[in-house]
This record gives sequence, C-alpha cells and structure tokens, in this order.
Amino acid sequence: MIIVTGATGILNGAVVEHLLERLPASQIGVSVRDPSRARRFAERGVSVRRGSYDEPNALRESFEGADQVLLVSSNDLSADVAAQHRRAIDAAVEAGAQHVLYTSQHAASADSPYLPQTIHAMSEDHLAASGVAWTALRYGFYGDIADLVGPWHSTGAVARPADGPFFWVDRRDAGEAAAEILIRGVAYNGSVDLTPASPITLTDFASAASQLAGRQIERITVGDEEWIAGEVASGVPEAAARFTLTMFQATRIGHFAHSDAQLTELLGREPLSVSEQLADEIGS
Repeated sequence: MIIVTGATGILNGAVVEHLLERLPASQIGVSVRDPSRARRFAERGVSVRRGSYDEPNALRESFEGADQVLLVSSNDLSADVAAQHRRAIDAAVEAGAQHVLYTSQHAASADSPYLPQTIHAMSEDHLAASGVAWTALRYGFYGDIADLVGPWHSTGAVARPADGPFFWVDRRDAGEAAAEILIRGVAYNGSVDLTPASPITLTDFASAASQLAGRQIERITVGDEEWIAGEVASGVPEAAARFTLTMFQATRIGHFAHSDAQLTELLGREPLSVSEQLADEIGS
C-alpha cells in the first residue's frame, strides 16, 4: 500500500489523483489532519486515516500497512519544522514502510542562503540514516503564481527585488512525477531533481504575461529594503518579508541554476511552461 500525507493540499492531492488512474483504490491511503476534508478520496475507496506530524503515535498508526509513504514537507512556520520531519520519517519507518519519500527542494544544502533549504537538507540526512530506501523529491519552486509575481494584472508590472535564474514547476506536473516514482518504487533511491529543462527569471514571467495580456507588462526591479518596507506596509510581518527576500538573493548568485531532465522523463512530455501556467491563472 502507498500512504500519502498532505493529500488535502494541491500537490499531494494531485499525487493521489494520478495514483488512482494507475492503481486500485484499495492500494492507496492518505494520512491527513482532518479526514473530513479528504471525503472525495474516501468516496472512491481510498483509505483515509487521521495523522499529524505533531502526534507521533497517531501518525505511526496512520502509516500501518504501508510499503511506501510519501511525506509532504511541513509549511507550519510556527512549528519546529525539522523536528516535525524527523518525527514523520521515524513514524513511517517504525510502521514498517520500506520506502519513504519526502517533498524536498531543488538545490537543498546545509549551507544554502535560503533557510528552507537547510531544513530540507537536515530532513534528507535523517532519511538517509533511516535504514530504509528513500527518495527526496527535489522540486523547483511551486505555488500560486500571484504570490511570486504580485498583482501584475492590475499594476501592469512585476515589481520584485532583483533576481536570477530559478525553476518554477506546476504542482500538477510535480504530483504526476511523484506518482510515477511511487509506481516505479525504489528505482529512485536518494535525491531526485525535478525541474524543467531550463531556468527562468521574473523577466521571463513578465514577457509571457505581456504576450498573454496583449499589453506591455514591465519587470520593475525594486531595491531590497524598499521592497521590505512595501511588504510591511501591506501587512506582511517584517520577519516573513526578510525570509522571502533570501529566496531572491539566492537566485542572484546562481544557487538554483542547475537543471536536470528527470522531470521530463517521468512525465513523458515537456513540463507545463510559464506561459501555460499563466494562461491557466488568467482563465481561472
């Protein structure tokens, strides 16, 4: 059996949807904090269990019977995320899983200038020492495009700090690739980079937006401290704004520039482009 955590979210929800296209529902389970939000899976025969990274015993019980467990990385900024990941990995191993997968990030390293990557690196180290087969799914950045580029529809501009090359992955592609790896099993042992073939910049986003909108969308480079001040004025806590700024700063030194072809191989096609993702955003 395959157990997927965080299946009420977009990314791992997509994983489950793709698994259901390939496997009987009886071979799939989800571990979620609120089972009522996973009703759509329960109605299709998926085993829905309650589990929380903050409750090791319940989490271990939710993993019972699993050969493979896919752990989504925590986004709880108020928690000790590294400890949550250790508990989740330990619970999966103690429950008898023979292959543990974890949603990491492209270019994760202990000395990364972008803080989340240091947490991912620690989690990967714990996985590697777990004694079972493991896979770190090192995705490019993903999420809501509006959070990355801002309200370009209304402002006519992508106004953000200076940036460098990075990778942006559609969560639908990320979910499909993870499902393929789960189906192939331990063929992928260790870290796996899951990025499009070529990196992009925010200038590329602005160019794609211009073509789709039929008008010029400018790329405006905002000074770091000016951007921080603007974020704080709009209600973002300063600590959170500075946290995000480290991502832009890391792109400037080429930290995310390395690419890999494995995402394309897993999908059997090219990943969705920035233009395609922006078109979907406009149409939604």
